[in-house]
Amino acid sequence: MKCPFCGTLETKVIDSRSNQTVDIIRRRRECEKCEGRFTTHERLEVSMPMIVKKDGRREPFIREKIISGLTKATQKRPVTTEQIERMVSDIEKKVQTMNAKEIPSRTIGHLLMTALHSTDKVAYIRFASVYREFRDVDEFVSELKEWPSDSGDSETA
Repeated sequence: MKCPFCGTLETKVIDSRSNQTVDIIRRRRECEKCEGRFTTHERLEVSMPMIVKKDGRREPFIREKIISGLTKATQKRPVTTEQIERMVSDIEKKVQTMNAKEIPSRTIGHLLMTALHSTDKVAYIRFASVYREFRDVDEFVSELKEWPSDSGDSETA
């Protein structure tokens, strides 16, 4: 691993830890030349399907795009980075089990909306308003009415 401080390739691992879902390994490293310490995160690289966009374009499944979308939807909401990571990992696993070479973007959008709906209703509406491209307030209100009522949940908005 290349040292980010001096650029040498002579580094050693001084500590390794798995995350809770054991799909990422955090390694603490030390440069043998400058003695600088840094952290790396290793993830198993799995072949993911191509995503077919609404206009027919195809692009690779990009985890960072999903994280970015969820981060925007959950901005200033009580949703932790760990919750976002867990949602993205769950979506990746579901996509992998589909065993498809191509998946429509609407499938990914539906998985994201399902995850957000059970995590934070406001974030769900934020995401849905962009994803579903509401044309007017009536469509937006219609979406709100489709929710099952949560008993005792007075903090949904």
